[in-house]
Amino acid sequence: MSKSKLSSKIRVVSNPKKVENCPEKGLKFYTNYASVVSETLRKPVFQRFLDWLIRREKIEKNSIKDIQVRVFPFRKENGKSVAGRCSNEGVILIFPKKRSFLQKKMQEHKKEKVRFYLKSRAIAALIHELLHIKYDSDESKVRQLTKKYFNIFIRHQTTNTQKAHSIKKILFAA
Repeated sequence: MSKSKLSSKIRVVSNPKKVENCPEKGLKFYTNYASVVSETLRKPVFQRFLDWLIRREKIEKNSIKDIQVRVFPFRKENGKSVAGRCSNEGVILIFPKKRSFLQKKMQEHKKEKVRFYLKSRAIAALIHELLHIKYDSDESKVRQLTKKYFNIFIRHQTTNTQKAHSIKKILFAA
């Protein structure tokens, strides 16, 4: 297994056409969002956790070619938003939630909780997509393991179990 750091494969990527067509306020929002996500995924404590997960699941680190934190959201044809995608070539894409979704959440919750949610969503998405590298199209198994590993990570990172529990309910709602 390669000793290269997974964090070196994380980069922020945007579609130039979307940048051109995005109002300045929206572009600033999504650029800041992508920066927060990128920083979160690069944190040493999360990188150590990912190294542990990769060893435990026997995922070949060199099969992970690129991790792109996308600036703009992606929606499926059915209208549902996508948190992440993984290609057969080992390219993982992490997408943000729509600005309108987070604005609505900001009306219901404190800013700190919404930021915790968006960071947690990115962490869970990367865990999920890494597991797809090994388990390919076994979505049920990947979801089960994502929940398990996210719970392990979050349990060791936060002292506010009530906040963590409420975020897990949002992330893993069926």
